[in-house]
Amino acid sequence: MHVGENLPLESFEQLAMPHFERLYNFACWLTHDRQEAEDLVQETYAKALKGFSSFQPGTNFRAWIYKILRNAFLTSRTGLKAAATVPLDLEDEEEALPAVNETPESILLRRSDGQLVQQALEQLPVAYREVLLLCEVEEMSYQEISTTLAIPMGTVMSRLSRARKSLGESLRLQFQKG
Repeated sequence: MHVGENLPLESFEQLAMPHFERLYNFACWLTHDRQEAEDLVQETYAKALKGFSSFQPGTNFRAWIYKILRNAFLTSRTGLKAAATVPLDLEDEEEALPAVNETPESILLRRSDGQLVQQALEQLPVAYREVLLLCEVEEMSYQEISTTLAIPMGTVMSRLSRARKSLGESLRLQFQKG
C-alpha cells in the first residue's frame, strides 16, 4: 500500500475532528481575532484534507495538522506582520533552562481569569507565543513542538525559556500596577 494514497475520507474525519476546538483556540491566541481564527481553521482543514494523501499513518497527526495551521497563519496578513517582529538575532544567545513541570506561567494559565495572562501573551513575539502555547496549553512535548514548527529542539527550548522569562516579567509589571 502506498502511504496515504488509500486512506479513506472517514480516516481524515476521525483523525482531524477531535482537534477542531483546540486548533480554533490556538488560532484565536495567534490571531487575536475570532473571525480570522475561524478563517484560519477553515483554511487549515481544507489544506489538510487536500494534502491528506501525504500524511503518513502511524506518525503524529496532531503535529501534522498544527504545522498546517501554523504555516497558514504565517502566510496570512496577521502572521506576516507578527513574524516581522521576531528577534531572530537573539535566538541562540543564551542557554535554555531545563524543563519544569510546574511553572508560575503554567499555574497562571490554568487558574487565572485569563485577562492578565492574555494581555501578557499578546505582548510576546509570535515565535515565543506559539512555543509557549503549544507547550503549556496544548501540552505538546518538545519533540512535537520541534516537528510542528520545523525548528531544532534546542531552539524550542531556547524560545520557551525566553517566552517564560518575558511572560513572567510582563506579569510582574502588571501585578505591580494593580
